[in-house]
Amino acid sequence: MELLTGLFSAFGLSVSAGLNAYIPLLVVGLMDRFTSLLELSNPYDIVSNPAVLIALGALTVVEIVADKVPAVNHINDAIQTFVRPTAGALVFAASTSAAELNPAVAVIAGLLVSGGVHATKSTVVRPAVTATTAGIGNTPVSAAEDVVATVTSVLAVVAPILVAILLLAFSYLIWRWVRRLTRRKREPTIT
Repeated sequence: MELLTGLFSAFGLSVSAGLNAYIPLLVVGLMDRFTSLLELSNPYDIVSNPAVLIALGALTVVEIVADKVPAVNHINDAIQTFVRPTAGALVFAASTSAAELNPAVAVIAGLLVSGGVHATKSTVVRPAVTATTAGIGNTPVSAAEDVVATVTSVLAVVAPILVAILLLAFSYLIWRWVRRLTRRKREPTIT
């Protein structure tokens, strides 16, 4: 059961990293440092070091602000193309380090999950929001992503089974939304 809950937690944290690289790292570091809910093993416990927590806090603020500024948010997404999958790999590996999961498999899974979420966000969701709202919708969507990343990160540690259920439901909704969009593109327009 420990392996299963560790995997649910790892998937939830990696999804969060795909939305905001630093929020799940900060949550994991704070929970390791100040609660008994999470015990990171070496070398992952470095994220609970006070200096690292301060740096993660600063980076979280920078990413949150940069993602709300028009045009800067696209530059931020380009930079985060490398950072978010790396953060996802780190939190996935850290979450499953106590379980008997090969670290290479954990890193690859974290890269794929967070990289997939980031790719979907930056190549499908954000361009659609920009196109349909003339860019006005990017700030509220970004704020919603930050809230989702924070709540998912906390729940991934506190209630990993709930996160698994929520991620499956959310994935289904996204799949339906993308399917509906692609179906609209294929339908001929009547003029």
